[in-house]
Amino acid sequence: MSRMRFGIFMAPFHAPPGRNPTVALQRDVETIQQLDRLGYDEAWVGEHHSCGSEIIASPEIFIAHVASRTEHIKLGTGVLSLPYHNPLWVADRAILLDHLTRGRFILGLGPGALPTDAAMIGIDPSEQRPALEEDVDVLMQLLLTDEPVTHKTARYNLVNARCQLRPFTDPCFEIGVAAIASPSGPRIVGKHGLSLLSVGATMTGDLDLLAMHWDVVEEKAAEHGQKADRGRWRLVGPMHIAETKEQAMKEVEYGIEAWCDYLQHTAAAPHFRPTGDTLRERVNWVNDSGTGVIGTPEDAIRKIDELYKQSGGGFGAYLMMAHDWVRPDAMARHYELFAEQVMPAFQGSGERTLAAAQYAQSRWQELDAKQADALAAWTDKHAKERAAKGG
Repeated sequence: MSRMRFGIFMAPFHAPPGRNPTVALQRDVETIQQLDRLGYDEAWVGEHHSCGSEIIASPEIFIAHVASRTEHIKLGTGVLSLPYHNPLWVADRAILLDHLTRGRFILGLGPGALPTDAAMIGIDPSEQRPALEEDVDVLMQLLLTDEPVTHKTARYNLVNARCQLRPFTDPCFEIGVAAIASPSGPRIVGKHGLSLLSVGATMTGDLDLLAMHWDVVEEKAAEHGQKADRGRWRLVGPMHIAETKEQAMKEVEYGIEAWCDYLQHTAAAPHFRPTGDTLRERVNWVNDSGTGVIGTPEDAIRKIDELYKQSGGGFGAYLMMAHDWVRPDAMARHYELFAEQVMPAFQGSGERTLAAAQYAQSRWQELDAKQADALAAWTDKHAKERAAKGG
C-alpha cells in the first residue's frame, strides 16, 4: 500500500445555527492550523450561502487567509459551486491562489449542494449538474490553453475570454470534482482526467457507491484518452475517536443531534441522510451504516482498511468531515489521536521506529546476558583470589 494522505472536508457544519459565527470561523482557522502542525496533508473548505450552518461563503477568501497562517498543508475548495460563477473569474482566482500559496492550492468543484443557494440566484436545482458538466469544459479550456474562449449560456457570456496568467503549478494545479450518488461527477472526472471526491459513498447497502463511482471514472477516462488515477481518489466520511468507545459516544452527545437534524431536514443530500430520532439511534447509524466511526483509533483503522478493500484497488486519501459533534477540546484531542495512532497504520511512518525498538530490545537481552556472565566470572575470580590470600 502506498502512503495514504489524510485531511478534512470542512463544509463546515456549525450546527445548530444561532451561535457566534465569528467564534465558529476562528475555530475553523485554528483547526486547520492544528492539522498543519500535526502533519495532515489536506484541508478542503466548502461554499454555501444559506441555511445558517455552513457559513463560509467564499472558500477562496478563507483559503487565502489560512494559507498565510500555515506552512505545509494543501488547501482545497471543498467545493466551489461552479454553476454559481463565471468560469473565467473562477479560473483567474484559482490561478492567483496557486501563485500565492506556491502550489498548495487545489480546486474542488461541485454543482452546489443547497437548493436554497441556487434558488436565490434563479437557478433551477435540476439544471445544476448539467451546468457543472458544461462549465467544467469551459473552465478547462481557460486553464490549459492559450486560445480565447467564446461561450454563451443563460448564466454568462464569454467573448474571446482568456486568463492573463498561467498557473504556478505546471501545467496546472490539481482539480477535483465531488460526487455523492449521481454519476455526473465521476463522468466529468473521467472525461478530463481530474480527481474524484466521493462524499458519503462510504455507506454500505444495496448500492455500492464506491464501485459505481470508480467504474464510471474508468469508463469515461478510457473513452476520452485520459488516465484514471486512484491516487487522486479521495473518500469523505465523518469520524470522532477517543481513548475508549464509551468516551467517544459520550462526547458526541454535545452536538451530533443538531448535525443529524440539519442533514435530515435542511441539506439536500438524500443518499447521505442520517436515520433515527433518538441520540442512540443516530449514533448507531454512523457506525452501523458504514458512514463513519464513533469509537477508538482501532475502530478508525479498521474502517479505513475496510474501505480500502471495498474500493477494489485502493484510493489515495481519506478526508474526515469537519463538524461540531463535540466540544473544542475533545475535537482537538480527536485530531491528535488520529495523527498519532491512525495515520501511521497507512503511511508506514511508525515501522522503522518499531523495528528499531524491537532490535534494541533483542540486542539488550543478548548484551545483558553477556554482562551478567562477565559479572559472575569476575565475582568468582575475585572470590578465589581473596580465598588464596587467606582473606
